[in-house]
Parts: sequence; C-alpha cells; structure tokens
Amino acid sequence: MEPLFVSINEAAKSLNLGRTSTYSLINEGKLETRKIGRRRLVTVASIRRLAGEQE
Repeated sequence: MEPLFVSINEAAKSLNLGRTSTYSLINEGKLETRKIGRRRLVTVASIRRLAGEQE
C-alpha cells in the first residue's frame, strides 16, 4: 500500500527541492498538508499534482 502522507523532508526530496522552497510551496497553497498529532505531513496527491503541472 502506498502512503497517503509524507514528511516535509520526504516531500522536499521527492520534488528535488530544499526545505525552505517546500515550505514556500506550502504557504502558497500549492502543497496540501495535514496535521497529525504534532507532525505536519504533506499529501502525496498534492505532490503528484504539483509535479504534473511542471511537465
């Protein structure tokens, strides 16, 4: 089964970006996050959507 959420570091790696750029995309609303406990996780669907726009 594929994960629905990944950490911000994992999202940055998958997009080949730094953490600062990843946080900028989150603040711009281009990456969706969910708060689960104390952790802020990025949705895999929003990563795919963003990657698809870049092609």
